[in-house]
Amino acid sequence: MNIAKNFQAVLAEIENAREKKSVAPNEEIILVAVTKNHGVSLMREAIDAGAKNIGENRVQEAAEKFQNLNREVIRHLIGHLQTNKVKQAVKLFDLIQSVDSEHLAAALDKAAAQIGKVQDVLIQVNLAREPQKSGIPPEDLNSLINLVDASKNLRLRGLMFIAPNFSDVEKCRPLFKQMRKLFDELKTSRENFDFLSMGMTHDYKIAIEEGANVVRLGTAIFGERSLNA
Repeated sequence: MNIAKNFQAVLAEIENAREKKSVAPNEEIILVAVTKNHGVSLMREAIDAGAKNIGENRVQEAAEKFQNLNREVIRHLIGHLQTNKVKQAVKLFDLIQSVDSEHLAAALDKAAAQIGKVQDVLIQVNLAREPQKSGIPPEDLNSLINLVDASKNLRLRGLMFIAPNFSDVEKCRPLFKQMRKLFDELKTSRENFDFLSMGMTHDYKIAIEEGANVVRLGTAIFGERSLNA
């Protein structure tokens, strides 16, 4: 497994997709290397190859790995966050992408206040209304935004979306397009509302074409998941 080679290949694919981008062609695209179930040595390889952002799904796994990482990197939580892990999450992560309820937002605000931190967050939207996935339904989004805005220790930086795993990836395109439209509508009246996180290994090229500026890639960089130290 040549992590550096894979990383550079992904960067090239991102640039190719950027040329087809339907909006803001010069907008920076952030690559989050998803390190779930990959050990510290592979994480170091990715960072040494140029990864500036890493994403973890589980708080406890991330805590154990971060202790031994010995690298400076921006840390994203991209998995579902349970309220009993909130205190640990605000200590570990620079950006929490998976805020999906008012209850969670309130808990994060309280935990961040306790350590004197303003926590950057994204709201995860379940646009496709998949019952097995986290995310707030679109009709409840404004209420959650209002709560985050009123929270002294949270800063809303954008939206996150996980598309259905269609066998025909083109079926994701209308959903990505809707998410970009929603993002742009919200961005017009907001400061620091910068990130639209959508697109994983199987669909990130289409996500970028339709306006994603954050993509979350694991398999494309690391291969299939296996926890190696």
